[in-house]
Amino acid sequence: MAHIQLPEFEDMSPEIQKRAQPILEKTGQLGDIFKLLALDEKIYFATDGMIQKYLLDETTLSYDTKESIALLISLENGCKMCVDVHKGIAKMLGMSEERIEEVLHGVDAMNVPESEKALLNFCIKASGKENYKILKSEIDALKAYGYSDIQILEAVSITGYFNYINTLSNVFGLGES
Repeated sequence: MAHIQLPEFEDMSPEIQKRAQPILEKTGQLGDIFKLLALDEKIYFATDGMIQKYLLDETTLSYDTKESIALLISLENGCKMCVDVHKGIAKMLGMSEERIEEVLHGVDAMNVPESEKALLNFCIKASGKENYKILKSEIDALKAYGYSDIQILEAVSITGYFNYINTLSNVFGLGES
């Protein structure tokens, strides 16, 4: 039970209802995070823009990598609801059950190239309180693996996005019974 009252579909603004209708028709429900964001149109639309541009649109990183970041950062932040939601989204975007399980066991358990492990470990470090200690040499190491500035920026942006969403979910008790 969320720590605050979440609106139901009929209580949302017409603009948000318009955006929510396809989700409701496709999944049969609106998740708690969607309901929380619907409390404020500005927050909702700013967050929705990030979801669309970072996660759902094709970008310089694969869906597999983006969802691995989503799952790993949500695990790191103890956001059970986000982990559960992104297991389903990852599957919908083509990630195999086997790969999802590997991710849930941590970077070292993943059967991916060292370059991807380096990027994912970098994202975990970037999500922490001591991210201000990241050095230029760590970014240069990612570049040596072949990652571009844009890919590194995108990975860190997704990391920051999940710190944001995990914080909202955890603070407001979303997904708790």
